[in-house]
Amino acid sequence: MVTRQFPRPADVFELMRFRRPDLNARRRRLDAALTIGDLRAIAKRRTPAAAFDYTDGAAEGEISLARARQAFEDIEFHPDVLRPAENVDTSTEILGGPSALPFGIAPTGFTRLMQTEGEAAGAGAAGAAGIPFTLSTLGTTSIEGVKAANPNGRNWFQLYVMRDREVSYGLARRAAEAGFDTLQFTVDTPIAGARLRDKRNGFSIPPQLTLGTIVNAIPRPWWWFDFLTTPKLEFASLSTTGGTVGELLNAAMDPTISYEDLDVIRGMWPGKIVIKGVQNVADAKRLVDLGVDGIILSNHGGRQLDRAPVPFHLLPHVVKEVGRDTTVMIDTGIMNGADIVASIALGAKFTLIGRAYLYGLMAGGRAGVDRAIDILRTEIVRTMALLGVSSLAELEPRHVTQLSRLQPLPRP
Repeated sequence: MVTRQFPRPADVFELMRFRRPDLNARRRRLDAALTIGDLRAIAKRRTPAAAFDYTDGAAEGEISLARARQAFEDIEFHPDVLRPAENVDTSTEILGGPSALPFGIAPTGFTRLMQTEGEAAGAGAAGAAGIPFTLSTLGTTSIEGVKAANPNGRNWFQLYVMRDREVSYGLARRAAEAGFDTLQFTVDTPIAGARLRDKRNGFSIPPQLTLGTIVNAIPRPWWWFDFLTTPKLEFASLSTTGGTVGELLNAAMDPTISYEDLDVIRGMWPGKIVIKGVQNVADAKRLVDLGVDGIILSNHGGRQLDRAPVPFHLLPHVVKEVGRDTTVMIDTGIMNGADIVASIALGAKFTLIGRAYLYGLMAGGRAGVDRAIDILRTEIVRTMALLGVSSLAELEPRHVTQLSRLQPLPRP
């Protein structure tokens, strides 16, 4: 028989400990976000559809993006037991300098359209976290503005080759003069991919008010208030705007980009230079033979050629061929710290996040970017501890199996 008694008030009150309410709405919603997916959900609620879809979307049927994300889900970890990892060290050396975490912020264009703090929020958060920040050629904050937001941290610059070569050369010189230490020379954008969400939304730069955008803006007045009461958007490379993002890219980019352009840029850039957008082993080997400092395996977040190779699938093959000779990095589809850990285990020296940081930005400005970085940091530390490794150097290919859904047919 169970002995029952009438509960004493003191015992009941001991169980009823209410958390002090937080009156700061931004902090409250960000604290409730436990994953990058949670930040994405907040961002979608708070951002007009056209701006959100520009960030969230990809090219054509968005197959490349879906496959990239699926590839990270289709892994199996192999932990070592009875190997204490009480103090996990997430720091690394990348391209001649330190990073407190094995990821940095990737270049993203038109960032202040997502949320008015834009690149300044990303650069400031990166500096506070001790990780690199990359400014895009199509950024909406100047090179000097990013340096001011992250004066003591590591700033990288992503360069497109423009039809007007002097524009590209001038940007590279300005970035070098501002102390940016690494140049990401992007090679996967001779023309713009077909961003169909942007077409369907009538998304243009600057945003054009239509009946649809007005209706969509009604439940999001704070976004329009920020947009209309802050300084006008300024682009690092475009002197005029007007049209869809694809139209602007096609007007600015040069489809004749070649290895000769790489030679010219290398001759004027004093720091490290990495090639962003490598998508096969042969190109990786040729670039290493040319002596670049690193390569980034990337299909531009699925925003260029749909059905392009999945960088995470390509990673072990490239590392096998050139991993001893150059720095191999990876982006596209990273939404969890476990994705980063798996990439490092399979030989990547570093990773880059784009959408994950922008979801945080849209969810809460600078504080949202801080939250995104903190979420990924927590997931990295937890995954490493559960694998039984205390440092990134201890991660090995044996810790990860890539499960296969897409098996290539034999070629004739």
